[in-house]
Amino acid sequence: MDKTRASLPMLLTVDDAAGLLRTTRRAVYAMVERRQRPGVIRLRRRVLLRSDDLLDWLDQKRALDGFIQHWFHN
Repeated sequence: MDKTRASLPMLLTVDDAAGLLRTTRRAVYAMVERRQRPGVIRLRRRVLLRSDDLLDWLDQKRALDGFIQHWFHN
């Protein structure tokens, strides 16, 4: 387990997720509504995101972006 994963709580608030993704709360809520984020948990009106799922999603996105850049720049 890397330092980032170890330092994060199991569940992130929308504010936490927005900070991690370097975006706004509004953008995170929009992604949740469009079902573009994995690991979303709704507790009544509260939205939480599983940190492991979010980091896995980021790793997959980074790998895909690297593949696309390699494919189109070579």
